[in-house]
Amino acid sequence: MNRVSLLQIPWLKAALKNRWPQFTISALLMAGFVFAIVAGLVGTPVGSRNFGIIAVWIAWWAILILAVVPVTGRGWCSVCPIPMAGDFLQRRSLLGPNGGRTRGLNLRLPKLFRNIWWQNAAFALMAIFSAAILTNPRVTALALIIMLVAAIGMSAVFERRSFCKSVCPVGGFIGLYSQVAPLELRVADAAACASCASKACYNGSEAGYGCPWGTFPAGLTRNPACGLCLECLRSCPNDNIVLNLRPFAADLEKPAARLDEAFKAFLMLGAALVYAAVFLGPWGNLKVAALAAGTWPWLGYAAAFLLICLALLPGLFWVAVRLAKRMAPAKPHTARRHDFAQAAAALVPLGLAFWAAFSLSFVFANGSYLLNVLSDPLGWGWDLFGTAGAVWSPLYGSWTVAVQVGVLALGAFGAARVAQRAGARGGLHPLPVSGYSLALTVVMMGLLL
Repeated sequence: MNRVSLLQIPWLKAALKNRWPQFTISALLMAGFVFAIVAGLVGTPVGSRNFGIIAVWIAWWAILILAVVPVTGRGWCSVCPIPMAGDFLQRRSLLGPNGGRTRGLNLRLPKLFRNIWWQNAAFALMAIFSAAILTNPRVTALALIIMLVAAIGMSAVFERRSFCKSVCPVGGFIGLYSQVAPLELRVADAAACASCASKACYNGSEAGYGCPWGTFPAGLTRNPACGLCLECLRSCPNDNIVLNLRPFAADLEKPAARLDEAFKAFLMLGAALVYAAVFLGPWGNLKVAALAAGTWPWLGYAAAFLLICLALLPGLFWVAVRLAKRMAPAKPHTARRHDFAQAAAALVPLGLAFWAAFSLSFVFANGSYLLNVLSDPLGWGWDLFGTAGAVWSPLYGSWTVAVQVGVLALGAFGAARVAQRAGARGGLHPLPVSGYSLALTVVMMGLLL
C-alpha cells in the first residue's frame, strides 16, 4: 500500500514543528468556545438567533463532518480548545517544553477506564438530550461547560489527556471515523525507536512535551490512538516521525476486533438514523417527545433510542455475521464475539456517510441563519455587518438530493469493500454484512429524501 510522506515538503515540516501556528488556531478556537458559552447563557433563547447554537451545531459540526474528519482524521483534536486549560495546569506552559516535567497528581487512569466504553456512554448521554442541546442555547452552554470542567478536573488528577482519550464524546466520534481518513502519523523506522534510549516522543524533552495521549509512536498502527498533537515530531531526536498520505480507509484493511469500537459504530449509525427521523421527518410527536427532556414521552424516546442503538442494530448485525460465517467456504475457528467485532469495521465508512448526508440536510436547511448571528451574535438587536435582518432561506438546490444519494451510495460501497476484505481474512462471507449495510442505507435514504 503506497504512502507519501508530507514531511518531505520542507516548508510544511517547518510549519508543523513550530508551535505558534497550532497554538494560535487553538487560542482563537478557545475564544470562540468561550463566546459560545457566554452567548448561550446571556444571549437570546431563540436558537436560530444565538451564536452558541449556530456556530457550534451548524458551522463547526458541518465543517467537522464534511471536511475535517474525512480528510484529516483527528485533525480537530490537534487544535481543540477543550484540553488547553488542563494542559497548562499540568505543564505550567503552553509553548515552552519543560523536559517532560508535569504537575498535578498525575495518577494513571484505572484500567477500568482505559477503553472507549466510557466515551460510548458519554455520547449516548449527550445523544438522548441532543434535541434540547441542538435547539436550546442554555443547554448547549451547559454541555460545553461540563466538557470543559471534566477535562480540567481529569487533568488535575490523572496523567496526560485522560479526558480526551477515554471520556470525550466528540473524541470517540472522531476517533472511530479517523480510520477512514487518508492521513496518518507513523514512524519511519521502528528499529530506530527500539534503540532510542530517551524515548523522548513518549517521555518528553527540552524539545517537546511527552505524548499527551500516552501513545508510543513506534506502536502506532491505527489512527484512533493518536491525537495528531505533533509533539513527537518536535521531540524525536532521530527525526523518525512521518506524516503520510495513504489510501482511504487504510486502517480498516486490518480492523481491530474490539467490542467497544463495534458498539461505538452502532451508536453512530443509530444516532444518525434517529436524528434524521426527529429533525427531518414528518413525525411531530416524535420531535415533541425528543425536546421534552424529563417527561414521560421523553423517557420513552430515550428508551427507544437506546434500544435501537444497543439492541436492534447489533442484534440484526449478529444475525448477519452468523449467516456470513455459515456461508463462508472456509471456516477458521474464531470466537463469535471476535467475528462480530471485526465485521463491524464495515460500519465505519457507512456511518460516516450517514452523518455526512444528514449534516448536508441539516446545514442546508439552517445555514442561512449564520448571516444573522454574525451581525447579532447575542440576539440583542446589533447589526455589526449589516446582515442581522437577512431573511431565512433554505439552501436546498436541485443538486442536493443527488449529492446525498451519492454520499450514501459511497458509504454502502465502502462498507461492502471492507466486508469483503475483512471477510477474506476472518472466514466471513461478505454478502450478509453488505446486505445489512445496503438495507440501512435504503432506510436512511427514505428518512432524508
